[in-house]
Amino acid sequence: MQSWDEAPSVLAGLIGKGIGGSRSPALHEREGAEQGLRLVYRLIDLDFLHLGPEALPELLLAASRLGFAGLNITFPCKQKVIPHLDEISPDAAALGAVNTVVLKGGRRFGHNTDCSGFAEGFRRGLPDVPRSEVVQLGAGGAGAAVAHALLAEGTEKLWVSDTDQARAEALAGDLCQRFGPRRAEAVQDLAKTIRTANGLVNCTPVGMAKLPGLPLPAALVQSHLWVADIVYFPLETELLRLARERGCRTLDGGGMAVFQAVGAFRLFTGREPDSERMLRHFAQLSARNGDLRAA
Repeated sequence: MQSWDEAPSVLAGLIGKGIGGSRSPALHEREGAEQGLRLVYRLIDLDFLHLGPEALPELLLAASRLGFAGLNITFPCKQKVIPHLDEISPDAAALGAVNTVVLKGGRRFGHNTDCSGFAEGFRRGLPDVPRSEVVQLGAGGAGAAVAHALLAEGTEKLWVSDTDQARAEALAGDLCQRFGPRRAEAVQDLAKTIRTANGLVNCTPVGMAKLPGLPLPAALVQSHLWVADIVYFPLETELLRLARERGCRTLDGGGMAVFQAVGAFRLFTGREPDSERMLRHFAQLSARNGDLRAA
């Protein structure tokens, strides 16, 4: 049997703000161990380091010099990291957001596994929901990935809402260029739009343990909607709890968290991860940490 010291080593990490509760280290390290790798996954928390996204060039250079195979990128750096990369994949270019950077041969290659991650979680968790009109809250890096996934998965019209109206309009414009005229539009009146929508997806950080609360007025969470949230810490956000109380079908952020990690693991290691095993491990981690039940 191969000893720990003899196993191939892989060093990876995550850059973002307030990421102390991330499940990524445990997910990647456990799957690495299952595959006979010495995989070490480090958190590079901008809050802990008292840094902002402007530190990305320095952090990327340091990671490359220290032998990192790659880095995951999360809020608020998914779009800001792009100018500091040598190449980005076609999917990441179309999304305008990168959540995975592979470091190889002194070069930086950007990818996006959020889109495929949300799509797989959505197919499994809400396979048969109506989707003629869906409202999405948030037009940032994760929002761009989810929007593309929703349209690719059959949403006929996507309404995009963001606290920055210009950002919502820009994302809607990009989506129309890729998927066709009038497939996406920026929300002007959220209450009016929700009345005729089938579903609601939260792609903002509101609901995270560090940003508790609702991403929209409680009165707008109505029983005719299905409701999805990409937040996974906690699994049951205030939005999902309220939605369940009102009889909505719901989808938590666990599936997206696992399946984006599946894609990132593949890119970091060149090996095929066992997605079902990673799902089971995520469920164990959530139960161990006292997260509320998944959808």
